Amino acid sequence: MQSRETDAAMGSAGDDYDRMGEAYLDHSEHSPTNALYDRPAILELAGDVRGKQVLDVGCAAGALSAALVEKGAVLLGVDASQAMISLAQRRLGNRAAFHVADIAAPLDYVPRGSVDVIVASLVMHYLRDWVPTLREFGRVLAPGGRVVLSTHHPAEDWHWFQRPSYFATEQLVDHWQVGDRTADVRFYRRPLSAMFAAIRDGGFYVDELVEPMPLPECEERFPESYASLTTTPRFLFFRLIPRYRPPG
Repeated sequence: MQSRETDAAMGSAGDDYDRMGEAYLDHSEHSPTNALYDRPAILELAGDVRGKQVLDVGCAAGALSAALVEKGAVLLGVDASQAMISLAQRRLGNRAAFHVADIAAPLDYVPRGSVDVIVASLVMHYLRDWVPTLREFGRVLAPGGRVVLSTHHPAEDWHWFQRPSYFATEQLVDHWQVGDRTADVRFYRRPLSAMFAAIRDGGFYVDELVEPMPLPECEERFPESYASLTTTPRFLFFRLIPRYRPPG
């Protein structure tokens, strides 16, 4: 059963992104952290998606969805923000399907064993408890399926927000300026050990853990971002493989 705290956190994240609207579309399209760091690493870990059923959870305005469709994926994107889903639908039209949904709740709209690849780019930190969501991922994955996710690096959050205890799992608020819009974005930070425990209890093991470098072009186009991304922790990337087939 999902906790009310977890449900509220995902609902708040959807509201936060609703307020940013089209300003976030432009940000996610061109930000070096998204375009030259996060998305390339996710796509690399996802591997060959030609003809694969791909579930893009937390798809936002559809930038990653579009890249996956270009690589031949049959894609369903889900996000808690109606504004983001509308932008993703406008971008991709009938080349992909999209659904407004909170991934803290059961994925009842996705049949068991129907998905080859799940990608979750920068969404898991909006959940206090990863375990129920990971178990749902395991339910909908087909045999041989995999989950690829990125999340805040635990060392970055602890250092950046100057928290007294690295080992706490706690909700924080980040103040975003995106174009002419501002938003207070709420998320959860947790230590690395808590991530691995949740992955284990959610029914997965880590096939690969990556702390990637940005694409080389980032150095010329965004030298300050390149210097930061190549010297300090930013995001952490996982490829997960199910440990067992869930019953039912």
